Amino acid sequence: MRLKRRYLITVIVGCFVSWNLLTYYMLTSKQPIKEPQTVKDQQQIETKLSQLEREITNQLKNNEDLLKDLKHLKNDISSATSPPPELHEDIPKDDVLPILMFACNRVTVSRSLDQLLKYRPSAEKFPIIVTQDCGHQPTATVIKQYVEKHGVKHIQQPDLREISLPWPQRKFVGYYKIARHYKWALNQIFLAFNYSAVIIVEDDLDISPDFYEYFSATYPLLKEDPHLWCVSAWNDNGKANLVSDEPELLYRSDFFPGLGWMIERSLWLELGPKWPETFWDDWMRHPGQRQGRECIRPEICRTSTFGKKGVSNGLFYEKHLKYIKLNEKSVPFTKIDLSYLKKETYDKNFVKKVYDAPLMTVTEVVLAAKPELPAARVQYNNKNDFKAAAKKLGIMDDYKAGVPRSAYRGVVSFVFRGRRIYLAPPQTWKAYDPTWS
Repeated sequence: MRLKRRYLITVIVGCFVSWNLLTYYMLTSKQPIKEPQTVKDQQQIETKLSQLEREITNQLKNNEDLLKDLKHLKNDISSATSPPPELHEDIPKDDVLPILMFACNRVTVSRSLDQLLKYRPSAEKFPIIVTQDCGHQPTATVIKQYVEKHGVKHIQQPDLREISLPWPQRKFVGYYKIARHYKWALNQIFLAFNYSAVIIVEDDLDISPDFYEYFSATYPLLKEDPHLWCVSAWNDNGKANLVSDEPELLYRSDFFPGLGWMIERSLWLELGPKWPETFWDDWMRHPGQRQGRECIRPEICRTSTFGKKGVSNGLFYEKHLKYIKLNEKSVPFTKIDLSYLKKETYDKNFVKKVYDAPLMTVTEVVLAAKPELPAARVQYNNKNDFKAAAKKLGIMDDYKAGVPRSAYRGVVSFVFRGRRIYLAPPQTWKAYDPTWS
């Protein structure tokens, strides 16, 4: 691989030098210009000189562009051929679940790395790779300490060029850079390092003690079930007052949650070639990408964020994100039978549980009527019904491509003052309406 890389760079440099020699020869081998005899001769000479000046200017610009392209190509080749973390011989490559941490300019990346290392049961099964954008040297220095002491791998996004946007979109430039970084880094994981799956985190996440156990146990389900396309550690309605004290509870969800999530290589081969320029997470929630597939998500989050400052300028953090409950009780998921999460079994049980629950109004739920009922169903019939009920009950009230956060078959399950509530459409529900937003 190194010989191929050197050969490719040598060929490009050779072409570059040859082109400049040829240009030099052509420019210096022109016939000497005679002294002007007439005004007409002088005009012809001036025209030729102007033309020659333009040719030299264009050639200099072409040379600069070629040098830039050569530099980017060299960086890309160097990054793409960098070997993945070494693996233990006893662990098959398909069973390895690398942790890919996205970083930029937070020196507090150490907080997330410390937790990943603290709870990690095996360095061979869970190699940690930090992919850094921004070129922020203080952050790179922090990461380097973990490379030297703990064998963490550090890769750096080579394309740090500014992205030019028209005035109304300039405020979103950060989201464009994030999407560009994600595409590059996931190409490294799946195309250069050739891993079969990856667990994706960011540099502002805390993790639960059973973070690795959770993903280890759900990985076989992800591989076997064609209706699943991700496993997430996140519950969008995971505030402490909206979840039960049952950390073992897991669900299927039509909503792509993110914030600590796992996908397989096959999915990236599908999504990578059409990856968007910006807002990649909302793009994944569109019907064209989701294609009716689902994610597994927990009752109680296995990640929480401490990143108040970022490209979103703290959007939702003070109002919502800082109240998310992080699980503190370790659950031995790999020793639990999770076959109930298989689609056919899950759908049958889920529908029965939801629509067997007694129907109550939002007002009755808020006033704690019928306290003897451990669970109740609140029905919504349209978008406005859902939003009004969600606001009164304290859950997220927005949609993405018509899907409410954490919903499955249109149903959002949560706890309100100690009672399980299902905010659900009529039982005749067939599909989401992507126009709901």
